[in-house]
Amino acid sequence: MTPDWDDVRHFLAVAETGSTLAAGRALRVSQTTAARRVAALEEALGVILFDRRQAGYLLTPAGEALLTHARSAQDALRRLTDEASLLGRSAEGVVRLTLSPIFAFTFMMPIIGDLRIAQPSIHIEIDTTEDVRDLAGGEADIALRVSKERRGAGLVWRLLTADPWTVYCSRAYAERHGVPRHMSELVNHPFIGGGEPGVWAHYQAWLAASGLEEKVIMHHNSSTGLLAAVRAGTGLAALPCLAADTDPDLIRCVPPLKEVITHLWLVYPERLRHEPRIRAVLDFLIARVPRFTG
Repeated sequence: MTPDWDDVRHFLAVAETGSTLAAGRALRVSQTTAARRVAALEEALGVILFDRRQAGYLLTPAGEALLTHARSAQDALRRLTDEASLLGRSAEGVVRLTLSPIFAFTFMMPIIGDLRIAQPSIHIEIDTTEDVRDLAGGEADIALRVSKERRGAGLVWRLLTADPWTVYCSRAYAERHGVPRHMSELVNHPFIGGGEPGVWAHYQAWLAASGLEEKVIMHHNSSTGLLAAVRAGTGLAALPCLAADTDPDLIRCVPPLKEVITHLWLVYPERLRHEPRIRAVLDFLIARVPRFTG
């Protein structure tokens, strides 16, 4: 026989107060109703939960064993109710999204546009600073981060995709100079260096390891400048595939570099994960951010 939740609720009240009289007062029912509900639960479960004494109700060993489960069921019901309440609220308000400029101005641009259409009541604020925003401290709500390690208390890190790098040139450059298809051919071509510190750190390390640092003829301190120079046909650059593969003006020169593989994470505070406006944006990004397939 399946127990009635209302009976479980009365069982918990009697266990906590020690009497059906006090439990009845707490639940705003009569003492008789509280006693009847406990008896009904005992019949449904087939066990005696309390020793009825003149001084009050004392849990039996069976009652003690089941008390933890009853409390867990109560907590689960509260979480269910809270979640339903949150889902019932409309997804509206401001969501602050922080990400690298090289992503913001490439594959993420149409995604943000589609998000605006799908969620017109949500106002997206885009933060493309290279500084790592303190999500737990409220500096942003959601971050798209390239990172090798997950740091920050109270944050949820969801892995979206691997993001390897490789060398790209523009179609205009290819028409004038051809496309180097082997690593050994790269030394015969000029490179554009730069990008924000997070981009340049990976890029410069690969250039140094490949003996190509001396081939850098120009340096930009921003990823947007780096992309613009490559698009203009000034030279080659190693770029994250997620960003460059979506650019119709760029051509992959060589296969993805085994030496440079990063990962893209969706990061957000645990305390915000059930906020309707945050949940709506998270679900949209999880569904729409492209996955690297090779």
